[in-house]
Amino acid sequence: MVTTMQDVARLAGVSAKTVSNVVNGTGYVSATTRSRVESAIRSLDYKLNLAGRTLRSGRSGVIGLAVPSLSVAYFAELAERVIAAAEAFGLVVQIERTGSVDRERSFLASARVHHLDGLIFNPSDHLADELTSVALPVPTVILGEHAVGPGAVHVSSDQSAAARVATQHLLDVGRRQIVAIGARTVDPRHAASLRFAGYRHALDAAGVAFDPELVCEADPWNQMNGANAARELLATGTRFDAVVAFNDSLALGAMRALEEAGLRVPADVAIIGIDNIAESEFSIPSLSTVDLGSTQTAEEAVRALVDQLGTDVPAEPRHIVVDFRLVARESTAAG
Repeated sequence: MVTTMQDVARLAGVSAKTVSNVVNGTGYVSATTRSRVESAIRSLDYKLNLAGRTLRSGRSGVIGLAVPSLSVAYFAELAERVIAAAEAFGLVVQIERTGSVDRERSFLASARVHHLDGLIFNPSDHLADELTSVALPVPTVILGEHAVGPGAVHVSSDQSAAARVATQHLLDVGRRQIVAIGARTVDPRHAASLRFAGYRHALDAAGVAFDPELVCEADPWNQMNGANAARELLATGTRFDAVVAFNDSLALGAMRALEEAGLRVPADVAIIGIDNIAESEFSIPSLSTVDLGSTQTAEEAVRALVDQLGTDVPAEPRHIVVDFRLVARESTAAG
C-alpha cells in the first residue's frame, strides 16, 4: 500500500497540515516537531506526489546540488548525504558537476537553474569572488569558504581550526618535523590558505620553528598529487617525522609513497588528513583525520533551503558553522 501524508501524521502524532508544512517548507514548525515528522517520513519511506504538488504550488520538488567534482571523495559523499537529507522533505536532488569556472558561470546562467526550486552550490575557489555581485536566480545555499551572492545562506566549517587541530594532534604524539601537503598560492580566504594558516598557528603555539622546506604544494587535492608531493620531498633528502595533508586523498597518496620508500607509518612518519572520507577508515594503516561534519553540512544546507522555499521573502544572509572533530586512528598511533 502507498504511504500517505495521514500515515506520517499518525506516526508522528501531529496533524496532516503539520506534515505538509514540513515537507513543503511552509508555516512555522518547531525544531522538535520537525524532527519527529522527519523521523516518521524516513520510517515509513514516505514519497511526496511531486506531480500533484507541482500543479498545486507551481514548484517542481527538485533542488540542485552543484559541486566542483564527483571524483573527489568528499564531494561524492556530500552528494549522498544531501540526497538523504532532501528525501525527508520529499525533494529530489539534481546533481551538477561543474568542473571549471566556465562551467560554473554557464550553469548559473542556464535555464536549468530556473527549473529548480532551489540550489545548494559549492563554488570553486576561483569563481567565489565573482559571485559576490551575482543575483542568484533561485533560493540558494552556499557551501565552502566564501559567503557569496545577496540573500544567500552560507554553510561552512572552520577550515583553519580543523587544520590546527590536525597539526596539534601530531605535536601531541611527539612529532616536530611536520610536513604540510596541499598548500596553494591563492586568496587567503580559500581552503588551502585557511588550512595552511591553521598549520602555522599550531606550530607557533607549540614553539616549533616553521620550515618552508616542509611545505609541499598540490593542486588538485587527489591521491596522485599526494603521492607525488611525498616522492619529491623524499628525493630532496629532507628530514621529517610527520605529515599533515590538507585532505584525506592527499594523505592516502602520501602514505602509499612513504610505504614504497620503505618508511613505516606511523613508526617512522605519522600522517593525518582532513575530511574523514569513508576510505580513510579502511586504509592500512587506518588514516587519522579531522571529520568536517559533512552529514551536518548536508542537513543544515537542505533545511536552510527548505526554509527559503516556504516564503517569497528573500533570505537574510547568514552563516551556519558546522562542528568538526578529531578522529585518531592507526596512522598517528604513538609507540
